Amino acid sequence: MRLTGHVIGVLKQYMWDLVEQARQEERAQQSFGYRSTPYGSDDAISDLLAILDDRIESEGSQMGLPEGMLHFMWTTCNEARVHVNEAVWLESHVASHIVSRARTRELTYQALMAYIEK
Repeated sequence: MRLTGHVIGVLKQYMWDLVEQARQEERAQQSFGYRSTPYGSDDAISDLLAILDDRIESEGSQMGLPEGMLHFMWTTCNEARVHVNEAVWLESHVASHIVSRARTRELTYQALMAYIEK
């Protein structure tokens, strides 16, 4: 399956929504003094696939997503797993601070899009 610019744009919007959601959750947790739990790139990919499944079910045809999109993304994420994990690990270890859930999602989705677009 070849992804059109429109589909890539929709994917990027879903990814952005997840990053923003994580930022809001982190702010809420910090305001109540909660600590965040460990979160990795596999978790970020699982969250992306879950939102993609939900959105395809609720608005897929309206958003112009092709038939088989979820299966394609599932397969692509499995194929990209090593690349994504390495990229996130490298970026998070170059930084001298603890990587948040939002930052992990951001790094994961950047690496995944780089894999998809190559």
